[in-house]
Amino acid sequence: MTETLTAFDRIRIERLVWSLDQRLYDLPRRSRIAKRREVRANLIAASGDHGAREALRRIGSSQALAREYLGAELGDGPRHSWISATYFAVLTPLVLDFALGEVATAYGKGLVASHSVTSGTFTWSGVSYLQSPLTFTVKLGHVTSQVGGAWTPWVYAGWAVGVVLVGRLWRLLPPAKRRAGTMAGAAAVEG
Repeated sequence: MTETLTAFDRIRIERLVWSLDQRLYDLPRRSRIAKRREVRANLIAASGDHGAREALRRIGSSQALAREYLGAELGDGPRHSWISATYFAVLTPLVLDFALGEVATAYGKGLVASHSVTSGTFTWSGVSYLQSPLTFTVKLGHVTSQVGGAWTPWVYAGWAVGVVLVGRLWRLLPPAKRRAGTMAGAAAVEG
């Protein structure tokens, strides 16, 4: 007996497929799309035979299914995460720039807080190891310009190391056994 799929059943199937797709972002794009299409086609076929509720119950959670797909294609155990690396790479500069900007703004307001007729050029060393010195131009109690405050090389180095660590990108390197075998093979060819 074939069951007809309702719009609600389609939505439930698409919800599971979408949830699975979100968990498979570490796979190459083509592989992820193929898995998504395969699961969708299998669920639609099973829904026609047993009903959508039973098909979804039998397939299990998208988390368990994603774990199996990732384990089959990339191996079990911890692996790299492009998503985590991207989040860190994008959000860290935003948060750091906001924080350093607020500190610089506070310093500028502090320059003019006590005297409303303050004028001149003031230099502040900035936050140690994070930014270069800042120069404030104050005219009659108002900060008219602020120059400087760029990231130091230490921040760039820390940011790059953070991207690698958060995304576990060292796991993209070939295992040591394969590298050692490749080096030994190359030495034998040269010798």
